[in-house]
Amino acid sequence: MKKVAIVIGSDSDMPVAEKAYNTLKELDIPATVHILSAHRTPGEARELAVNARANGYGAIIAAAGMAAHLAGAIAANTTLPVIGIPVKSGDLGGMDALLSTVMMPSGIPVATVAIGGGVNAALLCAQIFAVTDKTLEEKLAQKRADNTKAVLEKNKAAAERFN
Repeated sequence: MKKVAIVIGSDSDMPVAEKAYNTLKELDIPATVHILSAHRTPGEARELAVNARANGYGAIIAAAGMAAHLAGAIAANTTLPVIGIPVKSGDLGGMDALLSTVMMPSGIPVATVAIGGGVNAALLCAQIFAVTDKTLEEKLAQKRADNTKAVLEKNKAAAERFN
């Protein structure tokens, strides 16, 4: 199975990376975590992106806050799917990162999830991989069924308590 590279711009983004990593691990998708900056380590970030396919990656998750150029810088150097996670930081609560991540120019797509959306970034990678992996497709279906069951159990508890 292809693996996922999770790239964060700073160690302060580690909680978001952990959510993505743990979700991928639950689905038995191999993943690695890297701290690389679009601004402070541009050569190393480019090298990861350029060599990702040859190194067995099938997708890249890039999480960064503030100017959030990381996902775009990665996407500019690979044709693999790149999923950007805007991270809450600074005075704007992550809106700056959201806009920076989602507003890519034509020809350099970056799929973007919610601010801090590490779980959804991982699930989007899994859905991309599941297009050609029946076992993974079944794991995703089971995860959805488990989520449905958990919500219905909470609904039942609320009804018993308040209704």
